[in-house]
Amino acid sequence: MANTSGAQPGVRHVPRRPLQRQTVQRRTVVLLGSAQLLSGIGTAATVSIGSLLAVDLSGSSAWAGSVATVMTLAAALSALPLASLAHRRGRRAGLVTGLAAALAGVALIVCAVVSGNFVLLLLGTAGVGIGTASSLQARFAAVDLADDEHRGRALSAVVWAITIGAVAGPNLIQPGAVVGQAVGLPPIAGPFVISAAGLVLACALLLTGLRPDPLLFARQLAEDAAGAAGPGRPDDPAPAGPAAAGVRVGGQQPPASRGGALRRGLLAARHSPSAILALAAVVGAHAVMVGVMSVTPLHLQELVAGPGGAAHASHTAAGDVLVIIGFTISLHIAGMFAFSPVMGWLTDKTGRGQTIVLGFALLVAAVTVAGFGQRSTVAVTVGLVLLGLGWSAATIAGSTLLAESVRQEDRVMVQGVSDMLMGAAGAVGGAFSGLILSWAGYPGLNVAGGLVAVVVLAAAVIALLPSRAGDGPATLFGGAGGRSGAD
Repeated sequence: MANTSGAQPGVRHVPRRPLQRQTVQRRTVVLLGSAQLLSGIGTAATVSIGSLLAVDLSGSSAWAGSVATVMTLAAALSALPLASLAHRRGRRAGLVTGLAAALAGVALIVCAVVSGNFVLLLLGTAGVGIGTASSLQARFAAVDLADDEHRGRALSAVVWAITIGAVAGPNLIQPGAVVGQAVGLPPIAGPFVISAAGLVLACALLLTGLRPDPLLFARQLAEDAAGAAGPGRPDDPAPAGPAAAGVRVGGQQPPASRGGALRRGLLAARHSPSAILALAAVVGAHAVMVGVMSVTPLHLQELVAGPGGAAHASHTAAGDVLVIIGFTISLHIAGMFAFSPVMGWLTDKTGRGQTIVLGFALLVAAVTVAGFGQRSTVAVTVGLVLLGLGWSAATIAGSTLLAESVRQEDRVMVQGVSDMLMGAAGAVGGAFSGLILSWAGYPGLNVAGGLVAVVVLAAAVIALLPSRAGDGPATLFGGAGGRSGAD
C-alpha cells in the first residue's frame, strides 16, 4: 500500500521523547483538573451538610463530627491501598476506583436520608471519604512527568481546578432541594443527586482520557533513559530505571503486600529529613483544618437559629441558615483551592520551607480570628477563609517537597503513606472536634487547633534556620530547582 502521509518511510516512527513528555504532561494536567472540578461537585455536599444530617439522623449533637471523622478515617484507610493499586496498575486505576467508591457512597447517603438510617449515612460517608483520598492522590499524578522547576505549579494547577466544583457544591444545597422534590426525594437529598452526576462524569473522563497513564509513562521514560545511559554509570548512585524500581516490560510494578507497601513507604520517608518535614506539614495542616471546619456549620447554625436550633436541622432549618452555612463553607473551600496557583508559584520561587512557614502562620491567624470572633458570623467566615489559605500553602509546599524528597521508585508508596497519615490526623481532629465543642465551646476548639499549628510552625522555623546560614539543608528549602538529591 502506498504511503500517502507525505513522510518518508521510517521517519514518522522516530520517537521524540522530550516533546512527547511535555505534551503528555500538559494534557494530563488538563484532564486531572477537569476531573477534579467534577468530583469537587460530587463531594462538597457531604462536607457542607454532613454534620447537619448526622445530628438529624442520630438525634444528638454529640455526633456532629461523625461525618467528618468517618470521611477522613475512610480516606486514611484507603490511601495506601489506592496508592498500591496505582503503583501496580497506574494512576488511572487508582483514581477511578476511588471515585467509583464515592459514587456508591453518595447513593447510600440518599438511601440514608430516605430511610432515616444513621448507619447508612456513615457507610455512605465512608465511600465519599475514599473518593476524597482519590482526589488527594490526583495532585501527585500531576507531578509524575513535571520538570523539577515546575513541580509546585503543576501540583497547584490540579489542586486549583477543584475550586469551581468545590465552591459551587455547597451553594447547590437549595437548587439541589428543587431537584430532590422533582425526582420524589426529600429536599435535603437533592444535592446528592447532583453529586452523583458529577462523579459519573469524572470517572468517564479519567477512564477515556488519561492515556497514556502518567505514572506508567514516566517509568517507561526512566527505563529508556537508564538503557541509553548504559549500565554501571559511576555518577548515578540512585538509578531510577528498571533495575532500581523493579519495573517489568510495560512499566508496571510487581505486586506488593499491604504491609510491605506501608513498611517501604515509612522507611523511605524515615531516611529523608525533607520528607519528614513534608509529612509534618501536610499532616498538621490537615488536622487543624478538619478539626475546626467540621463543626463550624453547627456553630453557625446556633449563632443564627439560637441554642438548640441544630436539632432536626435538615427538616426545620430556615432557608437563610442554609444559605449562610453554604456561603461560609464556599469561601473556606475557595481559600483552600482558589489561590493554589499562587501557593504553587511561591513554592517554586521562594522555597518549599518558606511556604510551609507561611501556611502555618496563616493557620495560627485563622484560629485566632475565628476563636475571638466566635459570636460574629463575619469573623468566623474570615477565620475559615484564612484556615483554607493556610491549608493550601502548607499542603502544596509540603506535597511538592515530599514528591522530590525520595527516590522515584519509592514515591508512590511514600505519597500513599502521606495521605494515610493526613486522613488519620483529620479523623482524630474530626472525632475530637465535637467533644471539644461540647466541653470548651467554639473558642476552645480554636485554641486546640492553634496549639497544633504553633508546634509545627516552630518546628518548620527551626528547620529553616540552617539554610539561612548557608548550611547543607538549604537544598531542602530552595526555590526553583531546589532538590533533595533523591533523583
